[in-house]
Amino acid sequence: MTSLALREFHSVFGAQFTELNGQEAVAQYGDTLNEHAVLKQAAGVMDLSCRGRLCLTGSDRKRFLNGQVTNNVHDLKAGEGCYAALVTAKGKMLSDLNIYLLEDEILLDFEPGYGEAIARRLEKYIIADDVQIIDVASHYGLLSVQGPRAGEIIRHLDWGVEVPPSLMSFAIKKDAVLGEIYLMNQRRTGTSGYDVFAPVSAVRAVADQLMTAAKSVGGILCGWQALEMARIEAGIPRFGVDMDESNLPPETGLEARAISYSKGCYIGQEVIARIRTYGQVAKALRGLRLADDLKQLPLNGDKLFKDGKEVGYITSALASPTVHANIALGYVRRGANQIGTELRLHAADGETVVRVAPLPFTADPQ
Repeated sequence: MTSLALREFHSVFGAQFTELNGQEAVAQYGDTLNEHAVLKQAAGVMDLSCRGRLCLTGSDRKRFLNGQVTNNVHDLKAGEGCYAALVTAKGKMLSDLNIYLLEDEILLDFEPGYGEAIARRLEKYIIADDVQIIDVASHYGLLSVQGPRAGEIIRHLDWGVEVPPSLMSFAIKKDAVLGEIYLMNQRRTGTSGYDVFAPVSAVRAVADQLMTAAKSVGGILCGWQALEMARIEAGIPRFGVDMDESNLPPETGLEARAISYSKGCYIGQEVIARIRTYGQVAKALRGLRLADDLKQLPLNGDKLFKDGKEVGYITSALASPTVHANIALGYVRRGANQIGTELRLHAADGETVVRVAPLPFTADPQ
């Protein structure tokens, strides 16, 4: 397992650690429910250095990457980014990616533990291109500020750079002592949010600054568990949990954010374009309202039925403090996934009723 560079820093605050695909992460600081409440009402500071980070360099990097991912990289300017999927020739997902166009390189940010697989997939298609793929996870850490008051925390830092105003845009702070720090507008819980990429040697100093700024608005350190709760409530799928190598991007609800149908050719483009032209996908990710009296939340893979026929399965489930209900994300086949449709969940502790619900989840569903 690759340990966090700030492990000692987190331990001082009572951190309990977990492992995500071979990467260490902070699970919580002793009270996940409180961390979640602050994350929803104010803002939380998180160490997401467990996530993967690759950089593409070389004169052909932009053209090459545009031919590999589902979104339009070609039209990005320095200081801009986009969200995309990396797929196989058959259109099946290999990862989702946050892509940022730096001045001399392209930064890819993705779920923990997928760096080797993504690099291998990209290298497979480098023929005569001037492109180099560099794993920068050990050189740059990733801190994140998420929640409705995240912008106040960033402005309180007074870094002398414009706070990036639009999603996936970013600013660069060049510090003689700390080095180059990248501030990205990245919303991970459905509200406001910013990611901060900093040299490993500077991550501790930046973390201290973020913590001081967070206190001014009632923010605190938050762990992975609180982040997971908030992203499920927001209906945001996570690769490796709610989508994987068996999924086509249009099934996952990412179409509007991650797919360009006007950019031209990329690996897997024909399959995805055919789906749009000739019909809908066979199944789609949906929000699900579970029974209130569940003794145990369903597990990833637990089956959903309608009229005795299997029509889907659960991916993530949560006893939501915000919605005050048991909720889940899962895939449901076409014809059974309209809002309000009643399904049956078959889980370890028995059979219960499930209803398809709109996303994001609300405390007063339709």
